[in-house]
Amino acid sequence: MNARIASVSIDPTARTDDAPLLRVRDLRVTFDTPQGVVHAVNGVSYDLERGKVLVIIGESGSGKSVSSLAIMGSVPSHAGRVTGEAWFKGKNLLTLSPDAMRAIRGNQIAMVPQDPMVSFDPVYPVGVQIAEAIRAHRPLSQSAALQRAVELLNRVGIPRAELRATQFPHQFSGGMAQRALIAMALSCDPEILIADEPTTALDVTVQAQILDLLMQLKETLGLAILFITHDMGVAARVADRIAVMYAGRIVEEGTLDEVFYMPQHPYTWGLLQSTLRIDEATEDILKPIAGMPPNLLNLPIGCKFSPRCPYVMAVCREIDPPLESVLPTHAAACHLSLAQRNEFRPK
Repeated sequence: MNARIASVSIDPTARTDDAPLLRVRDLRVTFDTPQGVVHAVNGVSYDLERGKVLVIIGESGSGKSVSSLAIMGSVPSHAGRVTGEAWFKGKNLLTLSPDAMRAIRGNQIAMVPQDPMVSFDPVYPVGVQIAEAIRAHRPLSQSAALQRAVELLNRVGIPRAELRATQFPHQFSGGMAQRALIAMALSCDPEILIADEPTTALDVTVQAQILDLLMQLKETLGLAILFITHDMGVAARVADRIAVMYAGRIVEEGTLDEVFYMPQHPYTWGLLQSTLRIDEATEDILKPIAGMPPNLLNLPIGCKFSPRCPYVMAVCREIDPPLESVLPTHAAACHLSLAQRNEFRPK
């Protein structure tokens, strides 16, 4: 059963434009399966500031996408249970009725999914699909919505937009389809854009173009972007802040420079060491993280990373460390002391 109910909670801390645009607190998502309960998201908290990019990074299965679907109200109530808080403009999204959430989803908060070639309906022209997304939230005629769709395709850099609007998804390349998805997401001038692995299915050159487009739109439209990826290189290109997820939890969060140059969690160290860098010699530059991510049906006691951590201590197998501040803007969930982290952290 989903935690959303018909009443609307009001955020008592919501005050001015200085407040975070999105404030997530203790978000949890579980799924009942014949094998047991899957703990997909386990107490995630973060703030998304206006006009900033928060990157959520981690391996597949870490809970990145599920957490964003929960915020969007897209976890089916018959399949999963969502608890916690997600405050947006004074309202807790997790307590809104389905109708109230539909008024926000795709309107004030929009999502760009990760596979452009399967996200469009193959039997309708792309322009018609964008126009329908607009008409779901705006009182426009079909012709006016189609004209708006053409304008949006132009905005995201699709040439001959008027012709492209009449074409079907299979007539678009992967990069063009991704741009069209971004156009659809922008159709109602959202304040938050959730980009879920938007460059995964694209080649490197097209990836760079899509990332440049998103950064340009962030600057010109003032978008707040929640960017989900498993690629540290992509994170380095777009992030203002980074939240590192493992086994449904955020294990480290900080600014781009803090996470990349002063990482405080062994899992973050592993991600960085397994990422190719052009400023290092070619021999022994990639060091994969040992072991496998934990089974979300049967999570380890204590720190969820302890079975894979080369610095594991007895306390790690008994107590799950809380996310604690290292600096005012930097936090990590690790039992190692600050001195030990400075000693063990890869240089």
